[in-house]
Amino acid sequence: MRHVQGALLLLILCAFGAQAEVREVYDFETRAEEQRYQNLIAELRCPKCQNQNIADSNAPISKDMRDQVYRLMKNGATNDEIVGDLVGRFGEFVQYKPPVDRRTILLWAFPAIAVIGGVLIVIGVAVRSGRREQDGSALSTEELARVKKMLADKDQSPRD
Repeated sequence: MRHVQGALLLLILCAFGAQAEVREVYDFETRAEEQRYQNLIAELRCPKCQNQNIADSNAPISKDMRDQVYRLMKNGATNDEIVGDLVGRFGEFVQYKPPVDRRTILLWAFPAIAVIGGVLIVIGVAVRSGRREQDGSALSTEELARVKKMLADKDQSPRD
């Protein structure tokens, strides 16, 4: 029994050791500078991971990107310069919010286009349905007279 308890304790300690994550420690002079760093790494996407920012990613490339962001900040680069450096190195994929330009205008406009298209389709279906109901329910006077005559003839015919 002692061996089982010892083995369980060892497994639990190994599990906690495996769960521990290594975080880089960067020195910032002000709280605002640290917040700027956190904002930058939160808005940059890991090129290796599936839709994960470099702040949350454990991939080695994300660590390199975090280090690069820190180095550029310490060298006095602006946010645009830092993002531009990483975009130049890894491509526009690393930006969660790509800038609006000729190449990305469809990406930005697509939600509005989809909503407007959906509304137009719903309006078209409603208008067609309304026309069909008007055309199908309204009988001409000749048709109405013929229907009344047929019903009257049916009522007068002998029943079997």
